Amino acid sequence: MRSTVRDVMTTQVVAVREDAPFKEMVARMRDSRVSAFPVIDDAGKVIGVVSEADMLNKEADQARPGTFASMLRFRDHEKAAGVTAADMMTSPAATVGADEPVVEAARLMRDRRVKRLPVTNATGHLIGIVSRVDVLSVFTRPDAEIQHEAIEEMVRGGFLVRSQPFTATVHDGVVTLTGRPETDRAGHELIERLRQIEGVVTVRDELSYAGAKSS
Repeated sequence: MRSTVRDVMTTQVVAVREDAPFKEMVARMRDSRVSAFPVIDDAGKVIGVVSEADMLNKEADQARPGTFASMLRFRDHEKAAGVTAADMMTSPAATVGADEPVVEAARLMRDRRVKRLPVTNATGHLIGIVSRVDVLSVFTRPDAEIQHEAIEEMVRGGFLVRSQPFTATVHDGVVTLTGRPETDRAGHELIERLRQIEGVVTVRDELSYAGAKSS
């Protein structure tokens, strides 16, 4: 079974209200050693995210007035002039549900180019946060567990019914598959099945395909 966001997320979240002042956010960012805050309204619902990049606009905008500052995007100018979380946040925030698979969180982080995602419940209330390192934690799964699931997958797919023609070994999350499939298509299908197993870094295809010419 694939891990969900709930399995890897952090429930102790440092969040700020929309009226949090700039200096308070800087201090909390330093003290909490975080690089972004979910911004919540009075009901605890996520309405945005303010990051160190958003806050850096203020310093950058003041550094070289009339030169570098004039090249900033309009929204960056607005953020540089901001004094509260509501002024500086990115909204709406990219969020993820706790029951979504970890791969969905990874896709969102990649597509939105963010380092973390607030985790919300069905009503949009903040219940946790998931970071890139949390997502990557699925690759710490023990090799023995991966190998066990790989064998189960081959059994389910009917690949081991004929004298167990395949062998899957796992080292550091890398699955090496050997054997001779009945058809090239069957071999490619098995490779794809094993790639989908949680914790697999890659699958090394060392199958002897029926269409391959012997040297």
